[in-house]
Amino acid sequence: MKRILDVGNCGPDHAGITRFFKKHFECEVDQADHAGDALAKLQSQEFDLVVVNRKLDIDYTDGIDVIRQIKSTPEIAEVPVMLITNYPEHQEAAVAAGAVRGFGKLEYHQPETLERVKAVLDN
Repeated sequence: MKRILDVGNCGPDHAGITRFFKKHFECEVDQADHAGDALAKLQSQEFDLVVVNRKLDIDYTDGIDVIRQIKSTPEIAEVPVMLITNYPEHQEAAVAAGAVRGFGKLEYHQPETLERVKAVLDN
């Protein structure tokens, strides 16, 4: 079973992300509210993918900062990370920070989104 960590999404958005993943994959989706929470979970449990909101709901931290923290922590740097945003310029910044190209909340039903996630989770 695949394990996914959702970082920084509000309750309704977390529910939507969870529905998307469970519809297409046999998986568990865990949630972290902020970077410290996410780093602690990543260091104590194994995850197959981390998805990070562009702006964390709890304090509006930039999701790219969270990606940088994950990618600069040697023990967890290899875990694939995707940014959740509909803005292409933020996707490009996330990729430059070490993420895999992610998807936006308006893109759950696009075939490219599923293919992008499958490429990560089917490895």
